[in-house]
Amino acid sequence: MLIREFVDRDWPEVWPIVREIVRAQETFPYDPGMTEAQSRGVWVESPPGLTVVAVDGDRVLGTAKMGTNRPGPGAHVSTASFMVAADARGRGVGTALCRYALDWARERGYAGMQFNAVVESNSTAVELYRRHGFEVVGTVPGAFAHPTLGRVGLHVMYHAL
Repeated sequence: MLIREFVDRDWPEVWPIVREIVRAQETFPYDPGMTEAQSRGVWVESPPGLTVVAVDGDRVLGTAKMGTNRPGPGAHVSTASFMVAADARGRGVGTALCRYALDWARERGYAGMQFNAVVESNSTAVELYRRHGFEVVGTVPGAFAHPTLGRVGLHVMYHAL
């Protein structure tokens, strides 16, 4: 597996991953009715941010986006988001993308990385982030409407760099 910068020709493989995850409404607080164009606008970062893909040969297994969490006085903290194709989960793709994002943030001198909305029922992601040094610093109760579990909390997670 190789992680590399997203290029335009990757979108036809990234879009189905984004579409499936967003429409499932289980892990991302994005509008499930987003169009392809809207999704691309949300997912593909402009510099100084970065969008990457994890590939095996020509196949996109997952994708991540990273950048500054907030402008101005908050610009010293980064953020990132990750999506992995359903049939590639459990193979270390998310772990590799998370490590990549942390390294990217460190190389750019960010003081930390903050995840603003980690769905608390997404135990796979929460545990992955904890293994990489993130802590839950707060939870907004009932802030995410899960399609089968009802309202669950959204964690704010932070890792000092």
